[in-house]
Amino acid sequence: MMNATTESPACQLSADGSQQVNVPITVARGDGIGPEIMEATLKVLKAAGARIAIEEIEIGEKVYGRGHLSGIEESSWESLRRTKVFLKAPITTPQGGGVKSLNVTTRKTLGLYANVRPCVSYSPFVATKHPTMDLVIIRENEEDLYAGIEHRQTDEVYQCLKLISRPGTEKIVRYAFEYARLHNRKKVTCFAKDNIMKLTDGLFHKVFDEVAAEYPELENEFWIIDIGAAKMADTPEAFDVIVMANLYGDILSDVAAQIAGSVGIAGSANIGEHCAMFEAIHGSAPRRAGQNVANPSGLMLGAVQMLVHINQPDVATLFHNAWLKTMEDGIHTYDIYKEGVSKQKVGTQEFAQAVIDRIGQKPSTLKAVSYQANVVEAGEPKKTYTPTVPANKQTVGVDVFLHVKTPTDVEALAVKLQAAQLPNLPLKLISNRGQKVWPNGFAETFHTDHWRCRYENKEGQSISHKDIVTLLANVDAQGLDFIKTENLCTFDGEIGWTAAQGS
Repeated sequence: MMNATTESPACQLSADGSQQVNVPITVARGDGIGPEIMEATLKVLKAAGARIAIEEIEIGEKVYGRGHLSGIEESSWESLRRTKVFLKAPITTPQGGGVKSLNVTTRKTLGLYANVRPCVSYSPFVATKHPTMDLVIIRENEEDLYAGIEHRQTDEVYQCLKLISRPGTEKIVRYAFEYARLHNRKKVTCFAKDNIMKLTDGLFHKVFDEVAAEYPELENEFWIIDIGAAKMADTPEAFDVIVMANLYGDILSDVAAQIAGSVGIAGSANIGEHCAMFEAIHGSAPRRAGQNVANPSGLMLGAVQMLVHINQPDVATLFHNAWLKTMEDGIHTYDIYKEGVSKQKVGTQEFAQAVIDRIGQKPSTLKAVSYQANVVEAGEPKKTYTPTVPANKQTVGVDVFLHVKTPTDVEALAVKLQAAQLPNLPLKLISNRGQKVWPNGFAETFHTDHWRCRYENKEGQSISHKDIVTLLANVDAQGLDFIKTENLCTFDGEIGWTAAQGS
């Protein structure tokens, strides 16, 4: 259901008398505390002179309840594709029932590949152990484990596929460097776990190094994600812009926001080539709904990012400085209120009014902002990724995954699998949860009912799809339940798979 409304006329007169066209945006008030914090944000946008024309859509719980598994109706997609700018309050996603995350659906459907989360401390007005923290996390938004490809494969084992693509990686890494350049940042850091996930995270690291070479004026560095996260939590001021794959970025951007002061005061931008979405990073907090206590700051700062994106830096500057002045004056909602620091505890709408009352003012202790026109280009940098040159691909083997109940005799299983092998496709190993258990397995290794059986040509010569089909027929003839296959391929002679642990 879409309710088209307009906050102001289609055109307005600027201070110099020139006519300015209002930018159409789509607004959703969401669930839980969403309607309250959106109302507060819209009031400040209007008071600051935002040149916007609003179309409202309904998303979330009520839409899920009408049978839309993604929490959004077709008419709402039409609005988003028309305005290309989405200011979204948080929603509540029902549990179970096959429903999908609206956030993930929106990001992937509209190609919003870059999630931008500034994490800034506001010491001494908001409690933090890191008073000089000012970093930005750039998170890949479309792939990784969030591709959402999961399967239950056996009684005991479930699978989630981690997908990392070269184009997706290059796009987000290049965006991070372009963001750093445009915002006068000095350094871009990459976090990944390529000491374990050598192909997926290995690709992310490799592409980072390739793109970094194109930006010699910017410092670059790489950290393994675990020690990098520890360093960020302990010494966040050592970082400037951090780029990460989807899951890492999702987790660590919340950590960064919390150690800066509060998840409740962090905004988020989701940027794509054609569209953009702006929101708070927190959820709908239904237990706080309707009480006029929620902190609207996260959505407000998301709205500031939106104003920069639609090239209204003058309004963004007024809004952001007024918000900073309010924080500096100790006008705080309950979540960040602290005796001796805060001056007044206020509700959601009262906080909004305090920001409105300070429009035109600047903070004196906190650093005032001054946004410039076209600081962030609408969408992607001019060059996003280099088209991949197809490699010479050869299939030289296959991993066959089985559901075999435990406990089982691994040697007896190997006999059956060897009976199924082809002359050019012998059994090489059996693993369980990635750990080699045959040949020469250890009795101490724990087994589940999920087995990987690798058949590989000894000479590295090509095999055919027909060979694989014949092999599977042989496996079936041995009474074994195969549940999945993965072809083992070389690309220009480089192997495209990892060895089993312990092999």
